[in-house]
Amino acid sequence: MSDVRYPFTAIVGMADLRLGLLLNAVSPAVGGVLVRGEKGTAKSTMVRALAGLLPSIDTVEGCRFACDPAAPDPHCPDGAHAGLPGAERPARLVELPVGVSEDRIVGSLDLERALAEGVKAYEPGLLARAHRGVLYIDEVNLLQDHVVDLLLDAAAMGRSYVEREGVSVRHAARFLLVGTMNPEEGELRPQLLDRFGLTVEIAATREPAERAEVVRRRLAYDADPAGFAARFAEEERELAGRITAARELLPKVELTDTALRQLTAVCAAFEVDGLRADIVMARTAVALAAWAGRTRVLEEDVRKAAQLALPHRRRRNPFDAPGLDEEQLDRTLEEHAQPEEPAAEDLAPEDDAPEDPSPEGPDDDGPGDGGPDDGGGGAPEPAGPDAPAGADTPAPAPEEAPQEPVPAQHPAPVRETAPVAAGEPYRTRLFKVDGTGKGAQGRRSPAETDGGHTIRARRPQGRLARLHLSATLQAAAPHQVARGRSARALVLHKDDFREQVRQGRESNLVLFVVDASGSMAARQRMTAVKGAVLSLLMDAYQRRDKIGMITFRGAAAELALPPTSSVEVGAARLESLPTGGRTPLAAGLLRAHEVLRVERMRDPHRRPLLVVVTDGRATGGRDAVAQSHRAAGLLGAQGVASVVLDCESGPVRLGLARTLAARLGAAAVTLDELRAEGVASLVRENRSTTTMRKAA
Repeated sequence: MSDVRYPFTAIVGMADLRLGLLLNAVSPAVGGVLVRGEKGTAKSTMVRALAGLLPSIDTVEGCRFACDPAAPDPHCPDGAHAGLPGAERPARLVELPVGVSEDRIVGSLDLERALAEGVKAYEPGLLARAHRGVLYIDEVNLLQDHVVDLLLDAAAMGRSYVEREGVSVRHAARFLLVGTMNPEEGELRPQLLDRFGLTVEIAATREPAERAEVVRRRLAYDADPAGFAARFAEEERELAGRITAARELLPKVELTDTALRQLTAVCAAFEVDGLRADIVMARTAVALAAWAGRTRVLEEDVRKAAQLALPHRRRRNPFDAPGLDEEQLDRTLEEHAQPEEPAAEDLAPEDDAPEDPSPEGPDDDGPGDGGPDDGGGGAPEPAGPDAPAGADTPAPAPEEAPQEPVPAQHPAPVRETAPVAAGEPYRTRLFKVDGTGKGAQGRRSPAETDGGHTIRARRPQGRLARLHLSATLQAAAPHQVARGRSARALVLHKDDFREQVRQGRESNLVLFVVDASGSMAARQRMTAVKGAVLSLLMDAYQRRDKIGMITFRGAAAELALPPTSSVEVGAARLESLPTGGRTPLAAGLLRAHEVLRVERMRDPHRRPLLVVVTDGRATGGRDAVAQSHRAAGLLGAQGVASVVLDCESGPVRLGLARTLAARLGAAAVTLDELRAEGVASLVRENRSTTTMRKAA
């Protein structure tokens, strides 16, 4: 890989992303930008290119925390810097890997030296390295929640704190925060989304000419990175100079009472929680005015600030997509605007309009200007081969599905009914996997995690990270005489050290096996079933689980959703799920067995929870019921934690789902019993059933 960065000005389109990044470069107080988009849209390329445009910084020589010699940090762990010389260097781009640990982010203390030598040896982390530069988090939605909280807290306060074993270290940590994510791989919690100042939605352009230009430039860069960068060197210098000029103009920009009233009215009209959105919008509008070379905030700045700062704060439900009603925005701005026109000297020249952050000028017909082909906005994408079935086509007229499948000697065409909407979601009971796991931190089942409470001590496994002080002292105490202790300090050897074992909660793989056969096709019944599954999906979202979905009907089972962290995709697949045909229950269970086998190899620490949604009937072949029981016994013998959601209804019930649950070693829960209120015994029943199965 070449050390020459791809030029920022060479990137085609992506006007909103350009603007969001440049506004944060002008005013880091905006709070960073979250870039949401599909894979292969140059998200990482543009962020890395931005670092080359930032002005160089002066730092104290030898300071590991990038202190400014003109205003050194009085709390800098490297000591006082008054009067020390400075050295100029470029602003750093620090990239945060997905598997990063908390110690690597905030830094760590050498606990062995602290105990044995009495030395407070502190090793700075990535936050210290990113100070006065750019902190780039690729795939931020895949980070553990406590790590994201830690990063966003540091970004908001401009300071990092390390408190452990009675030692306190703090240092400045002010940086331009940029996160990228692919929504298909899972969403961030709304609480974390709110901590990012701006959000930009991007998608690849659908214009063949523009796509060709992207490919042409990329091939030219790969063939000669230095020569390609030289072609854009002048434009890069001009853009870097414009950033510097905007930074100098920023303190002189006036946020008028009219503009302030408009932006607060917009936040109130869109029912945004809290006041962070108002503050971010104000800072963004001021930065927009400075970027345009003006000293006064105009209505157009408020409108653009709302488009960048509000969409991700509008989510009321985990499955809601970020968005903004443009008509409502315009009405609110108009209602709270004053008729007076701004002074002529405050108006920006046409070529400095904030809608065109790139030096090459506006392109009214291009896809980066907010039109239907805008690569940086939130325009809907055309349905592709991966879109949920039925998402963009009119639903066929519903047919009445048979209540009982009719046996036949030869396979008959599957009679489908139109997909029905899911019922209103509700809070469900908590189902857990028994035992203590070691999976990724989450909110479902007990596990050994980095967080949580300490349950015991053990010898360190690798580098000592969490010292168990009392256990270390107990291990060293019997050997002090033999080691010739003469001073007050303990004589410690490496074998004496013990680390904490903490128990928290992990996320699991929740695999749904959903009966979509004709016996489930009654519209009112299927609405209730989909509502129940949607409720379980929402529960999985809140507990940070991965989910997968298998559906079975007709003659086979289908993996409708491979295991993923994107619960939103699961909800979309569920919404478009048709019903009809026979009930190949055995095929669905065997497909679940295969999926779990593959996932166990991919991630052996993530434990599965199988949720079978069925009325227990099995048709479509000889001995269909017996085959389904054998398949259930195969899963039960492997100790797969399972729950059967019994969908049987009517005055006469055969109890087939409960028989299936007994084969799986699982609890059978009806749709009415799934709700959280009034059924506390269900969890105890599920756990006791699993315990009895293990004892047997």
